[in-house]
Amino acid sequence: MISYIDYSEEVKKAKKEGQPVVALESTIISHGMPYPKNVETALMCEDIIRKNNAVPATIAVIDGRLKAGLSHDEIEYLAKAKGILKMSRRDLPAVVAQKQDGAATVAATMIIAALAGIKVFATGGIGGVHREASHTFDISADLQELAKTSVAVVCAGVKSILDIGLTLEYLETMGVPVLGYQTDKFPAFYTDDSGFGVDYVVNDAEHAADIIRAKWGLGLQGGVVVANPIPKQYSMDKKYIDNIIKEALAEADKRGIKGKKITPFLLDKIKELTAGESLDANIKLVLNNSNVAAKIAYQLCK
Repeated sequence: MISYIDYSEEVKKAKKEGQPVVALESTIISHGMPYPKNVETALMCEDIIRKNNAVPATIAVIDGRLKAGLSHDEIEYLAKAKGILKMSRRDLPAVVAQKQDGAATVAATMIIAALAGIKVFATGGIGGVHREASHTFDISADLQELAKTSVAVVCAGVKSILDIGLTLEYLETMGVPVLGYQTDKFPAFYTDDSGFGVDYVVNDAEHAADIIRAKWGLGLQGGVVVANPIPKQYSMDKKYIDNIIKEALAEADKRGIKGKKITPFLLDKIKELTAGESLDANIKLVLNNSNVAAKIAYQLCK
């Protein structure tokens, strides 16, 4: 496995010295935000992790090489280049073998992080069961990855465009604990309360690390979801954003947009309909998740 991975010097040093490392996804850079906000956000996430006594490892595939830690130039490349593949589990073998470039989704980031020995990952929101999945069978590979790959994922819940209730049912079936970070409410990305609860409330990073450590110590493979709500001052009105999402979903259905293209389209449409307010909320929640992930990684290292 090691022969496929390139570590940045910062990550290599951290692993050698036993320092905490936090993985970051790259789909948000290539497909989640416009330039230059994508680069600014990626670098701010890395800085927040460093300020909390951990080392950032932004994950991607470049020229067929798995990357655990990116340079500033590599982040700029992913942010600007056209045709970067949105890469999940099924895509990894082809991207590596054909020496292509790929931005890692939650599932792909978890896989590469696990191969690189990184146990904590900060993202915006995980994928889940899409609305109308009973007809389309559109269920994110993120959920299966959480069932099998032992990486803790700090997120602001699932994206509001999904069927949150069915997503939580799926996670329960797969044995994935959902921990609410200082909350008993499961967040919904742009809002701090989806109307659903979490499995367990954790009071702080040490409490979360204890549960994560116990799960893997018991030999129970698979991930843990740490649901960390967007800070209340940035949380959008639930009724307002729900109506915006319905409008965006109707537009996607009208255009026949499905599969990998659906989430980037919806996020862009929601940004347009909210006059950029949703993008600001997205940035705030990703930074907040990076902060909490670094604290959990630090506690896991103790």
